[in-house]
This record gives sequence, C-alpha cells and structure tokens, in this order.
Amino acid sequence: MIRRTPPPRRTAPALAAALATASLLAALASAPGASADESRQAPPPGSGPACAFYDGDRPTSLGERGERVSQAQCLLANRHYLRWSDVDGTFGPETLVAVQRFQADHPPLVPDGRVTPATWSALWHAGPNRVTPLPFP
Repeated sequence: MIRRTPPPRRTAPALAAALATASLLAALASAPGASADESRQAPPPGSGPACAFYDGDRPTSLGERGERVSQAQCLLANRHYLRWSDVDGTFGPETLVAVQRFQADHPPLVPDGRVTPATWSALWHAGPNRVTPLPFP
C-alpha cells in the first residue's frame, strides 16, 4: 500500500520570508543597473559591458592611475577616441589627447583634458561617433 503524504505546510514567518525573497529577486531582475545612488542613471545600452571598472564621476586627470582611469579609457576606446591597446589604467599623454578630442567634439565641454563629472556624463551617453577612426597599431 502506498501512502500519500501531504505537502509541507508553510508557517506565516516562512511564507513572509519566501515572499520577501521573491520580491527582492524581482526588484534586482527589473533594475540590473540600480545602485545606492538613485539620482544617477544607468549607462545607456551599447556603452559596452567591457567597461566595468568604475561607476562614479570623480574628477580624473593626467598622471593618475587606477580603476577610474581604466573606465575613462575604456569608454574613450568604445567611442573610437583611444586605441584599445592604450587601455592600461594610466592617464598618460595618449589618454590626455583622447579626452581633449572627445571634449572638443562634445560642446559645451571645455577641452582641458580633465575628466570632470560633465565629461563622465558625456562619455556615458555618447555613441561611437568619432568621424575619423583611429588607425590600428
């Protein structure tokens, strides 16, 4: 004789925990680019998942190294202002010239070579629109 066992009963706390987990997962799935700072918009589609070094807008300039520089270089390379071989995390002369060219092509940015919050925003929202493509090394 085969006995059927009834399904386990969920208690109120277990059901509440399951519902909370389900709503959290749904929220994460619907907002993959969400961060603690709700005022910042998610990067636009096509900006490249390869650019995942830094998600901020602190100023970055010549001589700096690190994730902020790598992020700026990656975005510049995606927009055809910098060669991919120059994405090295060091803000050197090639990066300086690339930032200045990008800023000159995107008024009202001032082509001073510093990646300011306004330049970060333009980098995130610009497309690959450089008129003259860079030659390959």
